[in-house]
Amino acid sequence: MSTPPLASGPEGTLALRALLGVVLDALAEGDRARGGPLPAGGPGAVDARVRDALGDVLPEDGDPGALATLVRVLAEGAADPADPLCAAHLHCPPLAVAAAADLAATALNPSLDSWDQAPAASALEARVTRALARHAGLADALVTTGGTESNQLALLLAHERHGPGLRLVHGANAHHSLPRAAWLLGLPEPVVVPAPAGLLDPAALDAALTALPGPVLVAATAGTTDAGLIDPLPGIAARCAAHGARLHVDAAYGGGLLFSERHRAKLAGLDAADTVTLDLHKLGWQPVAAGLLAVRDPDDLAALHQRADYLNADDDTGAGLPDLLGRSLRTSRRPDVLKIAVTLRTLGRGGLGALVDRVCALAEEFAGQVAARPGLDLYAPPVISTVLFRPARATDDAVAAVRRTLLADGRAVLGRARADGRLWLKTTLLNPHTRPADLAGLLDLVEGSTPR
Repeated sequence: MSTPPLASGPEGTLALRALLGVVLDALAEGDRARGGPLPAGGPGAVDARVRDALGDVLPEDGDPGALATLVRVLAEGAADPADPLCAAHLHCPPLAVAAAADLAATALNPSLDSWDQAPAASALEARVTRALARHAGLADALVTTGGTESNQLALLLAHERHGPGLRLVHGANAHHSLPRAAWLLGLPEPVVVPAPAGLLDPAALDAALTALPGPVLVAATAGTTDAGLIDPLPGIAARCAAHGARLHVDAAYGGGLLFSERHRAKLAGLDAADTVTLDLHKLGWQPVAAGLLAVRDPDDLAALHQRADYLNADDDTGAGLPDLLGRSLRTSRRPDVLKIAVTLRTLGRGGLGALVDRVCALAEEFAGQVAARPGLDLYAPPVISTVLFRPARATDDAVAAVRRTLLADGRAVLGRARADGRLWLKTTLLNPHTRPADLAGLLDLVEGSTPR
């Protein structure tokens, strides 16, 4: 067997050009075979197709057709966020231009743990992260794998600034990664503040802060996972200031509203935070991963400094080579910033804002359609692009069964959320190509699958 070609270098583009044709054909074949938002038959049927296509994972002799075979089976067995009926999660359909940029990052394979592995990528990351942080009203930002890593970093930076006595205070509506981060860092059990109607209550927060001695990190949410709600940030920030508490805002979902002139005001108070989680593989149409943690005080990042002579020796940094180890807890890091930079430059604020406006308008349209059907109940008008609804007079077991039936049949991907003590079906609308007729068809499927 001849030595296989590399993805970069003099022959890399020729090799990739031929292989890309194979990949694109296999993606199209898999999409046609699936024929809907996800494969029918449930986990067992998908696993059987993967098993048959994969065969011996490490055969004695290789199979030149493996690329086509495995890409096709992956596409056939995918939950496709570009299908209008795949609307369960904060799982966006990536823009083609972002996916193309990600291919370049993969082919060149820079690693952002030292300048000599990523000269241009490190310069690009520094400029883009600062620009995005300033757009959010802060000073600098780190690239992360998403909201979970950003939230963990936020707690770590607060811990390093305030010491082991730090206490996390968050709403009952907070993302699970926040208490988990406290556990990982060995912090005391977080204080959970009531969140009536899904929102952190500033008065209850004030009472909790009054009763707590020592340093406190308050975590608010701008775009809850279950309903897309935004905590009252100005009131929360005021109470943090009054008590000397540090403020973190998890805006992994809602942060994308910053691009929209129409919806940006919903994030009033965000710029009062000490740290902010952003995540562009949600309301930013990026391939996973595309997270950031923005910071108000760049000196907070000094806590991440590490010295490894082979990566950032003192004499190298003294000679002007950038020190990248303090830009992440990870060592090897791919240049996820490239796809973000390409998207920002290609679409601009206006283009990204138009996408945000479009999916928010789709959520309002969908909520109106739900409200117009006597057989369905609407939880509340949408704040971002999430809509909760359920068949009227159905039990929670029946609601859960509707969702699983549509999944098993491969006809629709709906999420689930608990609110007001009941189970609701959840749609998270992130596909700007979705049409009102698609939304009506989704409701037809739900009503047609509900036991009478």
